Amino acid sequence: MSNPFEDADAQYLVLVNDEGQHSLWPADIAVPAGWTTAHDADSRANCLEYVEAQWTDMRPNSLVRAERA
Repeated sequence: MSNPFEDADAQYLVLVNDEGQHSLWPADIAVPAGWTTAHDADSRANCLEYVEAQWTDMRPNSLVRAERA
């Protein structure tokens, strides 16, 4: 069985958690609790492009809020 997280030909989602962290997720596996879909099923390449464009600040949201306080 191949690793579903590394299949270049599979469809993926981009998930985001409350901390603003992004993750590629195989489209045919249920979204885990605590994560929401930020980009619908698409090619791995397009999902990676989306992550690179959207997740420009790697700091968790809680750290960003703490630094503003």
